[in-house]
Amino acid sequence: MLMALGMFVFETRTLPYQELKRITEWRHPSQSRVGERPAYQFVGPGTDSITLTGTLLPSFTGGRFNLDQIREMANQGNAWPLIEGTGRLYGLWVVTRVEETSSVFFRDGAAEKIEFILTLEHVDDERTDLIGSLVVPAIARLAGGYV
Repeated sequence: MLMALGMFVFETRTLPYQELKRITEWRHPSQSRVGERPAYQFVGPGTDSITLTGTLLPSFTGGRFNLDQIREMANQGNAWPLIEGTGRLYGLWVVTRVEETSSVFFRDGAAEKIEFILTLEHVDDERTDLIGSLVVPAIARLAGGYV
């Protein structure tokens, strides 16, 4: 297991990402001053985002179905705990963007190669009211009733 977002596990059979990029920001608004440099004030943390990029080869890895599972999680608008395979807990995260680029097609139009980019945003860890349900009916529908 590379990582888990809620009950979705990133691994070879699902969405094995090849790169994880994290950007953390802090807010320091400025106030203009006459004859001086602007004054800055630290007002707290800013956005914290993780971008996962990877290439799927559906003959060997997960495929479009797995990206649709992530889209369904995003459609719920819930936050999900993000846990690294090492056991490191990142906190609660929401899915804000899914990009998918298909290429190298079979005769039936199915893609042999799918590149993806997932963007996750950190939300306040105290917002437990945002946590998604362990039983996700929409994902069960995608899986044909089997989860």
